[in-house]
Amino acid sequence: MFSDDAFTGLGVPANEFVLTGVTSQRFMLQQFQQSVRTASSVSRGLGVSGKMFFVTGVKSAGGASSGGGATRCIYQKFRDVDLLDKKTVTALKAGEDRAILLGLAMVIASIMMYFVLGITILRSYADSVWTEESVCFVVNSTIMADVNCSYSCGSDCWRGSKYPCLQVYVSVNTTGRLSRLSHNEESWDSNFECFYVPKCHKDTAAMHHMIVNISERLKPHQQVPCYYDPSDQQESALLTRLYDHSAVFYSLFWPSCMLTGGTAIIFMVKLTQYLSIMCEQVVKIKR
Repeated sequence: MFSDDAFTGLGVPANEFVLTGVTSQRFMLQQFQQSVRTASSVSRGLGVSGKMFFVTGVKSAGGASSGGGATRCIYQKFRDVDLLDKKTVTALKAGEDRAILLGLAMVIASIMMYFVLGITILRSYADSVWTEESVCFVVNSTIMADVNCSYSCGSDCWRGSKYPCLQVYVSVNTTGRLSRLSHNEESWDSNFECFYVPKCHKDTAAMHHMIVNISERLKPHQQVPCYYDPSDQQESALLTRLYDHSAVFYSLFWPSCMLTGGTAIIFMVKLTQYLSIMCEQVVKIKR
């Protein structure tokens, strides 16, 4: 490739330059062979498994030093999130259980109140035949003979007393008939001939004074509200009713509110659970 003139221009004989290059190539070849022999002897001394262990150990050490901390941190984060989610789910489930128990308690209490009211107020209201309201004119108000009664003076002790019987006759404006007036259903059940039956006690003078005051209030030719039987099964009329429409309404209002509130609580809890399940399913589908 180079001519003798080129070597001569460099000031180096051509033969000497060729020898020097050959010597350098031989020296480099000897160095490479020596390095190969040294590596072979080392590999024989350690063995193949030792070499693989050395390489694997170096890689593992490097991986642990670089990514081990990050892996542990990520794992710890996921672990903490899982624990937090479990605690939250447990707290929410406990709250839902308490809410359902509260709703059930309200429903059961309202049903019991309906039962008590049904055998007391509603039964008395339904059995009453004096359902129509009208205006009555007082025709006569007279204190008749005394009526015997008994009162309790202790355990297994009863004593007798008396109260005056007040008879009041009225004319019902709607029907125009003459009827005997009673205070309410209890007075009619106790003694339908007397307008008012006081609670029997020892002081007969106090009971007599009470009946006289009532008689003075019910003077003849006075208009009073009254209730009568539209089917004419009962000839008597009532001044007041134990349980009218307003009493029945207010007695049923609070149990109805309690029943509605308990049912609403249970419905809202179940609706929340249903919506949470649907939300989880949607999230899983998106993933």
